[in-house]
Amino acid sequence: MIRTVLLAGRAGLHLRAAARIAGAAATLPAPVTVRTMQRPPVPADSVLALVSLGALCGTELILEADGDGAAESLANLADLFATDGDVPRV
Repeated sequence: MIRTVLLAGRAGLHLRAAARIAGAAATLPAPVTVRTMQRPPVPADSVLALVSLGALCGTELILEADGDGAAESLANLADLFATDGDVPRV
């Protein structure tokens, strides 16, 4: 399965946001990869791999997952990428 989402974080995919996303990805039922049109896929559960994408605000991210729980995994991560990670969660 494939899902695309626009990165909403004003500061792009920086370390703090990547750590939040990687932590969430590690708990999902299916492994997810993330890529941009310019970069190859990286595992969503790796902070450094996510940061290596160099994604800025508005970058289209392509999320991919297969197997059991793929739809749930993609939906959860798409929500995180589409939320401004610069806003603290309460």
